[in-house]
Amino acid sequence: MSDQPADLPDDKAPRAPAQQARNPLHGLTLEAIVTALADHYGWDELGHRIPIRCFNVDPSVGSSLRFLRKTPWAREKVEGLYLFMLREERRAGRG
Repeated sequence: MSDQPADLPDDKAPRAPAQQARNPLHGLTLEAIVTALADHYGWDELGHRIPIRCFNVDPSVGSSLRFLRKTPWAREKVEGLYLFMLREERRAGRG
């Protein structure tokens, strides 16, 4: 007999969330990331750095979110640029 509640099979039992204390993206929504990038770089520069249509043609947070949620490779690029932006801001603050 397992330690799981009787109404949950072993493979469906709730699990403790993995610790992500060192992950700077943990807890951030994609909307917050896109908004921060657009505020920091502006849509023109963002479209230049990541040349995708949702950043270059009539850009908006909403259209970007729809595209990025369906396109893993583009989301990875956006998350990477966000991490780069955070590193640059940290360096500028220390200098």
